[in-house]
Amino acid sequence: MEASDILIAKIKEFEGYRKNAYRCPAGVWTCGYGHTRGVTAKTSCTQAHADAWLRQDLAPLEKRLNGIKEIDSQGKFDACLDFCFNLGLGNFLRSTLLKMIKAGMGEKLIKAEFMRWVYAGGRKLDGLVKRREWEAERFFQ
Repeated sequence: MEASDILIAKIKEFEGYRKNAYRCPAGVWTCGYGHTRGVTAKTSCTQAHADAWLRQDLAPLEKRLNGIKEIDSQGKFDACLDFCFNLGLGNFLRSTLLKMIKAGMGEKLIKAEFMRWVYAGGRKLDGLVKRREWEAERFFQ
């Protein structure tokens, strides 16, 4: 599987396009649609470059998620891919969320686990609440 058009549109909505580098709420230099690799205070990009970066950033995450047999629907794939893109693959692979997915836990528990990941820099952020809500719903579509 790969990112659906639904997910790409959602990532662009959540991240927003930024031509010039900025520090995200976690303090990381970011540009385009949430791209961080190699970004410095002087980085800038066109929208076309931001689109290319987004696809490049998603590719290794897609590859890794395709190796998890329990992520077996487009909804589950999109939800987990967005989670990984936003919070990092390592966080997902070590998470209780993934353990619950692999154990086949129910909808209520998995949705609640998504909602534990709404903090950046020790602060609960409305944007992360909305993002986790979307992921929790998309997972069960």
